[in-house]
Amino acid sequence: MTKQQATDRLTATEVVLPGAVEPDGLEVRRGPVPAPGRGRVLLAMEATGVSFAEQQMRRGKYYDQPPFPFVPGYDLVGRVAAVGPEADPGLVGHRFAVLTKTGGWASHVVVEAADLVEVPDSVASADAETLVVNGITAWQMLHRIAAVEPGQTVLVLGANGGVGSTLVQLARHAGVRVIGTASPRHHDTLRQLGVTPVDYRDPGLHARLRELAPNGVDAVFDHVGGEGIVDSFRMLAPGGTLVSYGTASTRDATGSSKAPVLKLIGRLMLWNLLPNARRAHFFNIWAGKRRADGFRARLRTDLAQVFALLADGVIEAQVAARVPLSQAAEAMRLAESGTVTGKVVLVPDPAA
Repeated sequence: MTKQQATDRLTATEVVLPGAVEPDGLEVRRGPVPAPGRGRVLLAMEATGVSFAEQQMRRGKYYDQPPFPFVPGYDLVGRVAAVGPEADPGLVGHRFAVLTKTGGWASHVVVEAADLVEVPDSVASADAETLVVNGITAWQMLHRIAAVEPGQTVLVLGANGGVGSTLVQLARHAGVRVIGTASPRHHDTLRQLGVTPVDYRDPGLHARLRELAPNGVDAVFDHVGGEGIVDSFRMLAPGGTLVSYGTASTRDATGSSKAPVLKLIGRLMLWNLLPNARRAHFFNIWAGKRRADGFRARLRTDLAQVFALLADGVIEAQVAARVPLSQAAEAMRLAESGTVTGKVVLVPDPAA
């Protein structure tokens, strides 16, 4: 029996988001394994994850999510099980990471071969998964947008989260001093990463931040958005950079999913027009996607550097939990609980 024939006999599992539902409303469906088309490959998923994007999507609040129903899953790590026409047969059996935006919460996923990024043999799939969307986001915000330098000081909001925990490690490796906000239960973990932690619920938070950085910070990384973005901008030293990459404060708000993002981007653009010697950016991981070759080259280069640091032990994967794919509802609840450090990872069901 050929590998293709074996694949054809398998059953695929996927988690479907049928509408704006609570985690228990996620549906587990089974069906035939999809066949890869021209220039595409079939990945057997080894790890996928729960990011803030999926949390927004289940509420119908992600900026450009597709119509319901659909399979969520922003990224995954998997092994090539089959290739379509014009895809390299030599890819079969090799392991790759890929950024998907949707579709990753499935046992078998078809993707463009050109989007694959190789995962080092020494890196476990669950560890690599924590650094796909989080690693690209953190690396590009830190080095391509803020362009941090050794000796500078940055403020990371939500330093215990998936992006935050990756960002602080990359910043420390770059010789940057890091102040990070988190609830007190995460402070010891942050100290072990070389971060100065502060309680984001502290009524005197901004006074405490000013005490730690009297002249302001060189960069702020803010996933919260909302009105708090004003305080983040005020924390900048002259020449500093604010990088906004989310609107967590409006996650549970009713109304348009686009309005909070558009309002935030408008405010950042206005600040850039003012003579304040500071910069403000909204990070979009998909920026430049229309120029596919350049986008893929940047993604591959940046993620390869992050994976290399992971393989060398310079940074550590922050895996909050490994949960079987069919228990995605439990994984979603855990990710939304605010009690974990790092990323909740979905893995294949044991029977698979």
